Amino acid sequence: MHFLLFPKAINVQEHPSKKYPDYLMGHRASHPHLLWDNAAQYIIMDVPGPKKDFFDDIITALYSEPFPTDLKFILAWLVLAVAGIYLPVINSSPLRVVFALPVVLFIPGYCLIAALFPHKTDLDGIERTALSFGLSIAVVPLIGLGLNYTPWGIRLDPIVISLVIFTVSMLIIALFRRAAIPADERFFVPLGSLMNSARGEFFPKESSRLDKVLSMVLLVAIVAAIGTTIYVIAVPKEGEKFTEFYILGEKKMAADYPDRLFTGTAYPMYIGIGNHEYRNVTYTIETYMAQVNFNETTNSSTITRMDPLDHFTVTMPHNSTDVIPYTLTAPSTGYNRVEFLLFNETIPGIAVTGMDRINESYRDLHLWVTVRPRPNL
Repeated sequence: MHFLLFPKAINVQEHPSKKYPDYLMGHRASHPHLLWDNAAQYIIMDVPGPKKDFFDDIITALYSEPFPTDLKFILAWLVLAVAGIYLPVINSSPLRVVFALPVVLFIPGYCLIAALFPHKTDLDGIERTALSFGLSIAVVPLIGLGLNYTPWGIRLDPIVISLVIFTVSMLIIALFRRAAIPADERFFVPLGSLMNSARGEFFPKESSRLDKVLSMVLLVAIVAAIGTTIYVIAVPKEGEKFTEFYILGEKKMAADYPDRLFTGTAYPMYIGIGNHEYRNVTYTIETYMAQVNFNETTNSSTITRMDPLDHFTVTMPHNSTDVIPYTLTAPSTGYNRVEFLLFNETIPGIAVTGMDRINESYRDLHLWVTVRPRPNL
């Protein structure tokens, strides 16, 4: 009597020649892997192969099955978007917006739909496209809301990393779910048939020469409209040009300003500048201690004394904000106002002083103060 080992099950109904002797029937009930071959007088032991775990299924889906064209395109676009954000040359060009915009408005929703509906009969093309836009608009703000409650906050790097993790996770789930169903039932983007259909719509065989010319003009107009839309989004029109200039208290709030000063005592505060001039600007900040007298009769102010405190410059690119620490120290008594003057590239000479210098500045701020002698301890 011989024993043979087979790696997968043999169904007895598929092999009617295999009839069990009477003395094996009892063993068959307790050993379902035993099969009897009448002709060869063999007892065939069916030994099932090792069971695959979840990770084996994922590896099979990733490497054994062909990578879907639509998901391959999504992955390539995601790489281009990340490169457009961080590569030095591309991140300052309109290509950054062109690559990044679909990652915010379309790709996350498309990958989520691909993971939820792997069958080609689940949704048609219009439904998938509409839901991709809708779910992207819903998912991206939710990711931002979650980041708002993390130590990283809503900044560029955490947003990019979160979107990449979400998109790649949904892409892997979509691959796994498509691999689990028969190939003829999986969703795929029929690029060939779409191209043939578009060619047939624009250039039918029975069309005349004039119709072909008109179709070509229509096609060029559509491409030009799409290109114009992308250009308007990527290169927006310049808005109003201005510069923010403000001062903050010790806690970086618009409150608790040091308005009661002792001579020789340092008071920390902050000076804020926001450049919205659509160009790089080198700003000059000047601070002065001044004595200002107010004439109630003429309802006007007169500067009787204005002495310089500090002078420094800062260069800032467009659309950037800088909050600069500053220490205010009154050198002596006899002052009641601190002047903060901001100049752009145009700076008057040292002969221009007092109210004339304030008027020549690009932006100016002042803080009313009371200065007392430092007490002797």
